[in-house]
Amino acid sequence: MLSQKKCQACEGFSSALDRDTAQRFLSETIEWQLSQDAKSISRSFNFPGFNKVMAFVNAVAWIANKEGHHPDIQLGYNYCNITYTTHALKGLSENDFICAAKIDQLLS
Repeated sequence: MLSQKKCQACEGFSSALDRDTAQRFLSETIEWQLSQDAKSISRSFNFPGFNKVMAFVNAVAWIANKEGHHPDIQLGYNYCNITYTTHALKGLSENDFICAAKIDQLLS
């Protein structure tokens, strides 16, 4: 179960995940989408107002800091878009999916 794992240092990975492996990890997340080039995953979240968005973003930031793996976040009044990629690999690692699974748990 991805949400029970801990992120590893990105420098320890030799290469980015291939599309098939990324698809397998993706199946363990909720509503995350694989980019066309299979180098990132993203998900959009909607909330009933800015305070809920900010509470969610703060929780995501807490996960990111705890795991040492940080997403790109875009937000507005009632939405938040999150994208994960492993910049050191110029593609995906298991860390991206671990963080996505932990974010999924925030809403369950």
